[in-house]
Order: sequence, then structure tokens, then C-alpha cells
Amino acid sequence: MEPPPIIRRCVEKGSRLNKKILIIEDEPKLSSLICDYLKQASFETHIIDNGLDVAPWLANNDCDFIILDLMLPGKDGLTICRETRQSSNIPIMMATAKVEEIDRLIGLESGADDYICKPFSYRELVARVQAFFRRQAQYADATPKEKNKSNALGSSSDISLDEEKYLAHYRDQRLDLTAVEFKLLATLVNEPGRIFNREQLMSLIYQEYKVVSDRTIDSHIKKLRQKLKQVAGEQTLIHSVYSVGYKFDS
Repeated sequence: MEPPPIIRRCVEKGSRLNKKILIIEDEPKLSSLICDYLKQASFETHIIDNGLDVAPWLANNDCDFIILDLMLPGKDGLTICRETRQSSNIPIMMATAKVEEIDRLIGLESGADDYICKPFSYRELVARVQAFFRRQAQYADATPKEKNKSNALGSSSDISLDEEKYLAHYRDQRLDLTAVEFKLLATLVNEPGRIFNREQLMSLIYQEYKVVSDRTIDSHIKKLRQKLKQVAGEQTLIHSVYSVGYKFDS
């Protein structure tokens, strides 16, 4: 099945030298500083300060990464995240003044790939964005043997993974996964039967930093299971191992 236009643009533009970052933030001083730091790191940027303007802009423009504030005029960040996830796999980092863990988990369950709390270090924000593209490039530069590893495993489990394009299929049906969900699924599928604890999964997916806590993995697993259930029915592919972690079984 042909990917929706936004997803297709995100994938096809993956080789563009200067990645474009969409900054959705209504505080002019803050958005300007984020923009300046990203430009210093050779990223292209675009700022939107009203939630109602996001969907029309995404429908007509290319974007490689989104930094999304939660408190916005017109339409809040959670709603924007959920709506964007219906047609796009563009990586989303939420940036907000809310600091409670439940708020962070709600953001991740809405489809965000990462979360950073205000006030934050602008250098850390840039480092997180760079880390994502560095991991994406590592997938693209993997050897054919490494790329085929997950495809071979996926064939026996009805799951196929294209780790260069971040695309996953269950039989003939495409799974609309976020970048983090894709990496999580690939990690489990590549070693079927192996039990990963939460700390191992955190370190494999977020190599340069810890985003929230080990509950972050539980949130991603929950969303991943929901998406697998939509195509695989009641068949359980990701199993919980009580007091230990998770494993994949075909």
C-alpha cells in the first residue's frame, strides 16, 4: 500500500543534507532561541505559533522532525500530536513546562517519540535531535547482511522490517509506527525469544540519554501492541515476562 503523502515525503527526503525542523511554539523568544541553536547545527527551521496552522503547513511542506509545545493557542499540542500520527511518521519531540511523569507518559502515548521539559538546555535539545538523525544514518549505512537480518527473521514471524526507511509490515499490511516504536519492534524481532528488561531497552533505543524512566518503555510497548493488534488480531507477539521485561515470539 502506498504511504500517505506526508510519510512518503518524510522518507524520500531522508537523504537531504540539511534536515528541516518544524518548531511549534507560541513564545517568540523561546522559538527564536531554539531556531538559532538549530541553525548553528546546520538544520533548516520553520516556526509555527498557532496550533491551527500546523496541519495545513504539514500538508504542503516537507519536514524531517517536529519540536512541539503542549500549550498552544488554537489547538493544543496533544491534539496536534494525535492528528499528525494519523497520517505521518515524522519524529515528534514534545517540549513543555509540565513536569509530572503522568503528563510525559500521556505525551508519549499520544505518539511523541521524545519529551523534554522546560526550562531545558538548548544544547541538549540540539544533541537529542542530532542523536536521532545519527541513529537514522546508522540504519541507512548498515551492511546488506545487517539489513537483511530483520527481514529474514520477520519473514518467519509475518513481520518484515525495512530499517533504512523505518517501514514495518505485518504480512501485507503496513504498520504506522513512530521512530521509537519501530526501533523497539526491531530490537525485539531481531532476537526472538530473548527477554529484554526495561533498562536494556531504554539504553538500546535512547543511546545518549534517558528520557523519562523505565515506565517510558511500558508506554511504548502498550502503543506498539495496540498497533500490532489492529493487523494481527488477538495473536500476541510481544509478551510480558513478569518482573523481568519483554520478549518477542512469532
